[in-house]
Amino acid sequence: MRVFISYSHHDEGAIKRLHVHLANLRREGQIDEWYDREILAGDVLDDEISRELEAADLFLLLVSPDFIASYYCVEREMRRALERHEAGEARIVPIIVEPCEWKEISELCRLKAVPEDGNPISEWTNANNAYLNVVQEIRRIVDASETDASESTENEPVRVAPQQNVPRYRVQRDFDEIDRSEYRDTAFATIKDYFRRATKEINAVDGLRGRFVDRSASSFGSTVVNRGRHRGTVHITVHCRNAEYALSDIFYSFSENAAENTANGGFSVSSDEYEQFLTVTMSIFGSEPDRLNPEQAAEYLWYQFIEQAGIIHA
Repeated sequence: MRVFISYSHHDEGAIKRLHVHLANLRREGQIDEWYDREILAGDVLDDEISRELEAADLFLLLVSPDFIASYYCVEREMRRALERHEAGEARIVPIIVEPCEWKEISELCRLKAVPEDGNPISEWTNANNAYLNVVQEIRRIVDASETDASESTENEPVRVAPQQNVPRYRVQRDFDEIDRSEYRDTAFATIKDYFRRATKEINAVDGLRGRFVDRSASSFGSTVVNRGRHRGTVHITVHCRNAEYALSDIFYSFSENAAENTANGGFSVSSDEYEQFLTVTMSIFGSEPDRLNPEQAAEYLWYQFIEQAGIIHA
């Protein structure tokens, strides 16, 4: 479920705590939340926000005096959310952060607000109990939407896919330069997507921060900060080979925005008589695996990267 969070920047602390409490739903793949801190430098703000307003299944409004005072929050984001709510395209959940006149807004007062009975989070003795109540209500919405989806397909005829013959043979072949370049590009896209998702996951862990930057079609970067460790900040820049430089098919540097003519390591596309795969080249880590598929290469590089920040995967 795609979630759009509308909030005033004066309520930065509230959205950070909400993001932490949503970690389980996010980890389970139940939700994918978005708020304006996801916008990358250089993006057109209104275009990105408009796109997300139309894509969202659920709107979370962090209501406070600052939210109500914000023309953009109320007249831009909330109004469009209400239009889609009325059309049955999405759902709105007002989350009352601070005491304010939200009940005087006719469109909001008829909606069920959270936490319980619309009592502001700031007035709970333990704010974590308030956020827990909010997340439990969101989980109920997610579960209900999944039930509705399954019931809508319950009466549809079952389509049985034709039985596929499981390949029992490996066939020798020669791989040409087009095969090689297509495998390289697919592998790079897989590694980029892995880092995008893993960085977002890191950013949801207390004491850690992560930032992913999609620099171009053939380059991306990531930064991870371990706040509990001196010198706990690490960077990586990953490039896909172009015509000018040929350090490896995919190569990386443990520095921010590294140039294309530098590298700490890389992967080259290799093949045997049957299939293509990646091999580790220019490594600084010693003993390395002989062959990797793109998913294994992504995981291998991610773990080498975060280990430098004092982080290991449990």
